[in-house]
Amino acid sequence: MAEDTGKSATDRITEPLKAAGEALRGVGTKAAENSSAISLTVLDHAEQNSRQAFAALRAAAGATSAAELMKVQGDYVREQSNRSVEQARQIGDLITRFGRAMMTPPGKREE
Repeated sequence: MAEDTGKSATDRITEPLKAAGEALRGVGTKAAENSSAISLTVLDHAEQNSRQAFAALRAAAGATSAAELMKVQGDYVREQSNRSVEQARQIGDLITRFGRAMMTPPGKREE
């Protein structure tokens, strides 16, 4: 009888610890997935920005007047500013979504 009491006391201690360990493992896995998603998004943005920069360089190299060159540069700066704002918004949205998901109890998450 004493063994049964000791066993259930041990179970009462170890089971929550095991559950906490599993939850932490799940959080770590999800954090790694989220970090990867953000990194891939940033790489996509960098690729897009590089392509646009080279397109602007080609247009600038083909400019036949100072006015045309200034127009190409102005257009590029304006478009890049708009792109930067949109890209920052996308990254912010990802971080916000991941943060909310991590703060939601595991049983209530929409994975």
